[in-house]
Amino acid sequence: MSSQRRVQQQAGYILHRRPFRDSSQILDIFTRDHGKIAVVARGSRGAKSRLAGVLRPFLPLKVSWVAKSDLGTMTGAEAAGSPAGMVGDALLSAFYVNELLLHFLHRYDPQPEIFTLYEEVVTALVASDNVAACLRSFELKFLSLLGYAVNLDHEYGNQEKLDVERNYQFRMEQGAVAIDRSEGPLVFKGAVLIGVAEQRFEDPEILRAANRLLREVIGFHLGGKELKSRKVLMELHRGRIRTTSS
Repeated sequence: MSSQRRVQQQAGYILHRRPFRDSSQILDIFTRDHGKIAVVARGSRGAKSRLAGVLRPFLPLKVSWVAKSDLGTMTGAEAAGSPAGMVGDALLSAFYVNELLLHFLHRYDPQPEIFTLYEEVVTALVASDNVAACLRSFELKFLSLLGYAVNLDHEYGNQEKLDVERNYQFRMEQGAVAIDRSEGPLVFKGAVLIGVAEQRFEDPEILRAANRLLREVIGFHLGGKELKSRKVLMELHRGRIRTTSS
C-alpha cells in the first residue's frame, strides 16, 4: 500500500486483539468491503478510553481508520448493533470461527460473501441448540467460498453419483474414491457422505462423520497447524464423555 488510505464507517467485526505498548492494542478486523485489516487502536486499553467497551469480538461495528502500510491506525469505532450473547460451547465455537478467518483470509482482500456468512453463523450460534451442526454447515460453505469445496457429488474419476451402499475413502486432492474396505480414518459409507453433502446434521452419525471429515480437510489446508479454540472444544467434549461414562 503505497498511498495513504482513509476509510470511514466501515462495517466490521474484531477477530483478534493483542496488547501494544502501554495502553494500545493491535486489532485484526474483518470488514465488509476491505477484507481483513490490522490496525493500532491507540490508548484503547486505558481506563478512560471511550473505546474500551466497544472493541470486543462478536459486536457489529462501524470502524474508521487511516493506513499507508499494512498496519493502519484506527480513527474511530462505534457499535452498530447489539453484542452477540454467547456463552459456553457457542462462545468457544465463535472464537474457532474467528481463528479460521484469521488463518485463511488475506489482508485487504475483500470477501463480501464470507462477511455475510460470518454474520449468519454468529447469529446462528446465539440461537442454536446444536452448535456442532452450525459449525459444520459454516465450514462447508466457508471452504466452498475459499475455492476449497468438499466435492461429495460424484465418485473420483467419473461422474457417477455416490452409491449409498459402497464404501469410499475421501482423498484431499481427488474426493470420494470407491474402495473395498470399510475401515480407515477417512472411509465412509456413500449414504453418510451424501448426508454430509445435504447437511442432514440432525442425524448424529452424519454429524460425527462431518466432524471427522472436515477436521481433516481443514487441517490439510492449514498445513497441519492446530487451532487453539478447536483443541479446547475437543478437550471439553472428551471431558464430558469421561464424566458421563464414569
